Amino acid sequence: MSVIVYAEINNGSLKKSALEAACYGAQVASIMGVKCHAVLVGNAGEASSELKKYGISTLYQVSENGDFNPDFHADAIKAAANACGATVVVISNSYSGKAIAPRAAIKLDASLVSNAVALPSSTNPFVVKKGVFSGKAFAFVTLEKAVKMIALTPNSIDLKEIAGGEAQLETLQVESASTAYTVTETKVQSGEIPLTEAELVVSAGRGMKGPENWGMIEELAKTLHAATACSKPVSDMDWRPHSEHVGQTGITIKPNLYIAIGISGAIQHLAGVSSSKVIVVVNKDPEAPFFKAADYGIVGDAFEVVPKLIEAAKALS
Repeated sequence: MSVIVYAEINNGSLKKSALEAACYGAQVASIMGVKCHAVLVGNAGEASSELKKYGISTLYQVSENGDFNPDFHADAIKAAANACGATVVVISNSYSGKAIAPRAAIKLDASLVSNAVALPSSTNPFVVKKGVFSGKAFAFVTLEKAVKMIALTPNSIDLKEIAGGEAQLETLQVESASTAYTVTETKVQSGEIPLTEAELVVSAGRGMKGPENWGMIEELAKTLHAATACSKPVSDMDWRPHSEHVGQTGITIKPNLYIAIGISGAIQHLAGVSSSKVIVVVNKDPEAPFFKAADYGIVGDAFEVVPKLIEAAKALS
């Protein structure tokens, strides 16, 4: 028995969510008294030395197979799991992970729990806590099959180094998976910090009155080393790219800090950001629904408040 982690990479570098999955997997392995391994598709680069810090014993590297193909990545996970006899598979519940995890679960005949937010409360039976109803509640799911697959919610655990990892690099040959679709276009998300990886997010809505006023939002985000986001109406009006839309029909995020400026806080928006650890709301309407979900609130005009926030942030940087 062992634990295998899918380490997602981007341009040859490990994503933060991959390190979280590795840290989580190593802790699960410690609870079970077994070793934790990892598998990645593409160029390992510095991944071996990074994963070594999080208790990974072996890193299986699989060569890329052209454009992103979730079936091929699922086959890579299956091959690595079989190679090390893994009975627990950990993957980040990222956008790629959401496409890969169900496929891998079918190939491994595994029980799958998505949106996991904590270590298993029990391993016999195997019980995992997950978020449900857009993060408004939690459920405890029992994984009954011999192989268990856990899709971990990004930013749900704290990263900490784990001793004992060697991350010995081994190459693994995986046959190309057939697929019924082809990739016709790839769009890379704009912004210095990927929204799904960000720990700090500065978001704004129609209260900014137009795209020409977004400079102060970008300046605040840059000063805080944060990602930028927006509400659905803003992306629908093409003030901001759709890749920045957070909410029920957009991206679901869980940063450590979410600053919402000029956003009323409709339930559809809250569904995508309510799991943020700290929410700060800036709105001139004291009756804005968002204040009910906020940890901190500022009632004031964004065009007066944001420049002061930028000034304060620069003074502390």
